[in-house]
Amino acid sequence: MENKNAVERNEVILVDSQDRPIGKADKMEAHRSPIRHRAFSIFLYHEAKLLLQQRAFHKYHAGGLWANTCCSHPGEEMDLLEDAKERLFEETGIRCDLKEVFSFEYEHQFEENLYEHEYDHVLIGEYNGTWNHNPEEVAAMRWISFEEVEKEVAEAPEKFVPWFKIILHRVLNEIKEVQKGGSLFAEQGGLSE
Repeated sequence: MENKNAVERNEVILVDSQDRPIGKADKMEAHRSPIRHRAFSIFLYHEAKLLLQQRAFHKYHAGGLWANTCCSHPGEEMDLLEDAKERLFEETGIRCDLKEVFSFEYEHQFEENLYEHEYDHVLIGEYNGTWNHNPEEVAAMRWISFEEVEKEVAEAPEKFVPWFKIILHRVLNEIKEVQKGGSLFAEQGGLSE
């Protein structure tokens, strides 16, 4: 599938502390110094399980580490949710409705000249199906129970990306709250599409 935002994905949207755009930067330039930029993180779940991805080993940072289902930087040309759905499909072959549940800012230094400083929009979606991951982006995918993922993160945090560890507990709480209500899109009167 051709990526409509391929050029834009080489750039990131720079934002202030309120997520207001203040410019653009080359993706690698933004990661060589801690420049705040917009991102999104997608967590797909089914019942009491999360779908995780292991990042491709050749990624410029965190290669081989486990993360949420998909994460990326949105382009300027599309709505954030639409862009996230497109990126989810590009990385995993999954089409799924998504809902933003919260956003947060974090900064992490991977090595001397490699940082993340993101204003990250956290999206969740309910999914029970197969995937066809793109090996350029994803090494492996797996379902894991909420209980097991919390245990793995506690016992071997070095196997997970930093942003996942920061927000896992909050994401699981958000999903559990949604599940109490019966459906992710119940308050909207149905699916978003």
